[in-house]
Amino acid sequence: MGKFLARRLLNYVVLIFIATSFAYVLAATNLAPRDYFEQMQPPPDPELVDAQLDTLNLNDETPLAQRYATWMSGVLSGDFGQTIQGGSVTDQMLMKAGVTLRLIVVATLLGSFMGVVIGAYAAIRQYRAFDKAATGASFFVLSVPTVVIAIVIQVAAVTANDLLGIQFFRYSGEYTAGFQGEWWEMLINRVYHAILPTLVLALALFATFARYQRNMMLDVLGADFVRTAMAKGLTRRKALFKHALRTAMIPTITYFTFTFGMLVSGATFTEKIYAWQGMGAWLIDSIARQDVHVVAAVSFFMAVTIMVASLLSDLLYAWLDPRVRV
Repeated sequence: MGKFLARRLLNYVVLIFIATSFAYVLAATNLAPRDYFEQMQPPPDPELVDAQLDTLNLNDETPLAQRYATWMSGVLSGDFGQTIQGGSVTDQMLMKAGVTLRLIVVATLLGSFMGVVIGAYAAIRQYRAFDKAATGASFFVLSVPTVVIAIVIQVAAVTANDLLGIQFFRYSGEYTAGFQGEWWEMLINRVYHAILPTLVLALALFATFARYQRNMMLDVLGADFVRTAMAKGLTRRKALFKHALRTAMIPTITYFTFTFGMLVSGATFTEKIYAWQGMGAWLIDSIARQDVHVVAAVSFFMAVTIMVASLLSDLLYAWLDPRVRV
């Protein structure tokens, strides 16, 4: 078990390094930081632009290999360089990472739990009203892009607020600007603002897990080990929960890594639409500003979150399947 996880962890470190390096190279070759300065009004002197680009390690006249080596040496010591505006990428990344993690962790727990439960129950109630309703809802959500779902829910929230005459649904920002109160009032205010973006991401994850878990559950419902467990005296509910569901969740846990990657990408647009100042919105803004170091840093963050999800998937897989521990 320990050797299995150690090998996995080593693989993940290598993959994070490769993904981050590719992101930096692609950003450095496709973005043009020089344009950001030359488009200022009034245009600065070319000598000043070159001096600023050299200071930021963004000068396109410097060989790419040299810029990469300088940047990577800083990354290995925890310094992701400076933004094109002169701020510390590392400091801003630490602040914005917390915003994104609050959003995707809650959405992951909510969406995956509801998807597994509803998918498993739909398999038990195969072809009945609940199964048909769950299947229809899942297919509908899967057929609509996350960005469209986010916009539709936001428009629905605005309409509902107008009809109710009160600002019940908070659909912009992480909290109300200028709001003051006790800590629990601040917490409630943040929860109000988090409901809609969390719902958007949880819906996408729910639909994926519900369909996948239903199919996996159907594969084991008629298996010999389930009938044997019931023949030994277990009730149908206990046999389904202790044996059928646990076995059916093994491939679902493996599938979790891929769905988490889609969730992270979906969070990028959701943050922008709901004005959350997280990593996703930061990425979109940095591309518009030609900010190479920020794009590479966000790519590093996304790679780490996906690899952590993969490691968690491996741990759950080993817990569900004793053969892996052996």
